[in-house]
Amino acid sequence: MIEKYYEALQKRENLRENLVGLRAQIKDEAAKEQFVSMIGDGGLLLELLEEEDPKVRKNVAMILGELEWMGAADALVTAYEREQTLFVKSTYLKALAYLDITAYQERFKTRMEELLSYTPAAEEKKHIDEEVRALGRLLEKAEESTDHTFTGFKNPHEMLLLTGHARTDVTLKEIGVLPADIRRKTAKHPLGVAVYTKDVRAMANLRTYRELLFPIRLKQEAEQAEVLADEVWQSGIGDFLKECHKQGTPFRFRVEIRADMENDKRASFAKKFAIQLERVSARWLINSTGDYETEIRLIKKKDGSFAPFLKLYTIPMRRFSYRKNVVAASIHPSLAAMLVSLAKPYLKENAQILDPFCGVGTMLIERDIAQPAREKYGIDIFGPAIEGARENASLAGEKINFIHRDYFDFKHDYLFDEIITNMPVRGKQSRSEMDALYASFFEKSKEILAPGGVMIFYSNEEGMVKKQLRLHTEYRLIQEFVISEKRHFSLYIVGIKG
Repeated sequence: MIEKYYEALQKRENLRENLVGLRAQIKDEAAKEQFVSMIGDGGLLLELLEEEDPKVRKNVAMILGELEWMGAADALVTAYEREQTLFVKSTYLKALAYLDITAYQERFKTRMEELLSYTPAAEEKKHIDEEVRALGRLLEKAEESTDHTFTGFKNPHEMLLLTGHARTDVTLKEIGVLPADIRRKTAKHPLGVAVYTKDVRAMANLRTYRELLFPIRLKQEAEQAEVLADEVWQSGIGDFLKECHKQGTPFRFRVEIRADMENDKRASFAKKFAIQLERVSARWLINSTGDYETEIRLIKKKDGSFAPFLKLYTIPMRRFSYRKNVVAASIHPSLAAMLVSLAKPYLKENAQILDPFCGVGTMLIERDIAQPAREKYGIDIFGPAIEGARENASLAGEKINFIHRDYFDFKHDYLFDEIITNMPVRGKQSRSEMDALYASFFEKSKEILAPGGVMIFYSNEEGMVKKQLRLHTEYRLIQEFVISEKRHFSLYIVGIKG
């Protein structure tokens, strides 16, 4: 097959179709090596960069790049600079991304400056934006990126502690124990807790919120991607980043959109926003999908406009550094910490505790951080989770006994003061299967718990919990904390009589 394509190229037969077929073939490493051995100095392909058909030029450029043909760099740069067909120009840059472009770096920087200062006509914009995007990625690859060191703030700023649940009161209480000069202003926010402070490090150590974001205040609301990017830059985001970092060099960012949008529309919006933000900031903000230090999060509001927030990955966050291992069913440590905080009045000091569905150990670790226990056991039927839990506990400096076993087969020499767990969610299981699991859980737990012991569990199966409490009169519901009305999750504190 490779010979067929080679001969067709030599004869200039059906160039467009044969180049498309050749590109598909050389994805196979053996075919690629065979083709390389046939083309000698590559002159055959280089000549095709001058063909009249733009789609021929486009395909041969990508083939030269995918072959990593080092001798093609100069020819590709020359072809790029003389190319008049806009939809082809970005292809040369994508091909050059496979090659060493150090010698051409300054020329590409100059071209980027030209593009950023140019206002394209409506019919050009799509292709100019694609060229800017491809050129930006090429320069990012060639340039040495500078990591930024977070130094803190001289002046107070508004921060949002994102909780993702209704119990913002727990985070407010956690903030409340901080000195008044640190927590200058606090208030509930639809997404969590708003704090006005300059002490980021104090906030970074709190455990009951999920993420720390900085609201970006706009002069006017915006629904269109390009207008929104202009507003974000004019908000003073550049000065904000310079204030809290040692280096004043360009920052790499990613875009995250939280909105009810189709995937292709979301991707298109993010692309337009990122390109325009690079343009208006003269690439002081550089879009990077992999090696980024900041995230600009756009949350769509009911009126169609967006609320932008900034997340800084430069802020040292070590509160959950132990959580190296996770599995699909793992609870987020901030949620575990919040649940433990709610349950704290019922936690016994130096207790003997057990998590029958422990996963990677997060609930047990957060429980012991909040109130040290004497003996801690974690059980799970999933072996990889147990292995991960052992490593996580070691990183947290916790001594916990993890056992790879089904809870319903577990036996122990002494009884436990407390069972604490994140109950399995239904997933692919039927309602009857989950009902049976809850029945077995209540039955087994009365064998394991000491008189006066408690069960602390997080569940979204209210009906099954209440059913088992009716059937098992040896238990009593001490307290129920609603965590998410929308998703029907609650924390249950259940005592055993004795």
